[in-house]
Amino acid sequence: MNQSDCLLYLVTNSDHLAREPFLRVIEEALQNGVTLLQLREKDKDGREFYEEALAVKELSKRYHVPLLIDDRIDVALAVDADGVHVGQSDLPVSVARKLLGPGKIVGATAKTVAQALEAQEQGADYLGTGAIFPTQTKAAAIPTSVGTLSEVCRAVHIPVVAIGGLKQDNLSVLEGCPISGIAVVSAIMSSATPGIAARELAAMAKKLVELGRAKNA
Repeated sequence: MNQSDCLLYLVTNSDHLAREPFLRVIEEALQNGVTLLQLREKDKDGREFYEEALAVKELSKRYHVPLLIDDRIDVALAVDADGVHVGQSDLPVSVARKLLGPGKIVGATAKTVAQALEAQEQGADYLGTGAIFPTQTKAAAIPTSVGTLSEVCRAVHIPVVAIGGLKQDNLSVLEGCPISGIAVVSAIMSSATPGIAARELAAMAKKLVELGRAKNA
């Protein structure tokens, strides 16, 4: 996958939204700079997740943004999503790659250099590293320092995305870090103006990536 695909990575959260408002937020975000979309539903059953994934797939296809399914490889296969994202407690990257084949995207969570190298060796296309800040969606997540994030970026040749509580007012901590992009949840999903939020975040992410490349050239 291209590094530019990782610039602004939206991970969904439907906890506070009914179906139509949820889809509307996603569409506004896709229209305004989101470059990669992950559908994350930890509490929905298989049928409900599948039906939601079909609706989100229509939007992602319309705006030519890759759709990844969090964890559920069966749902990804059922809706012909562009790929999956797996965490450290999910199926190994090697298994996800075997099930999906070489033409799909497999992303992985990596909180350490060792995890990053293992995921890369097993066939991951990109890494999500964090949590940089505490998050509501993963309250128990152990924070990852920006120093560790930078070490992960330098240790692998695949794109690395910073994740975890990132918002417009705290992105400055990532300045100089050689990331390929940022992943956000509530900064867009909980915004009263998700389209504006996405546009602002995309511009900020582009500057961060350019600064990181310049500093680490």
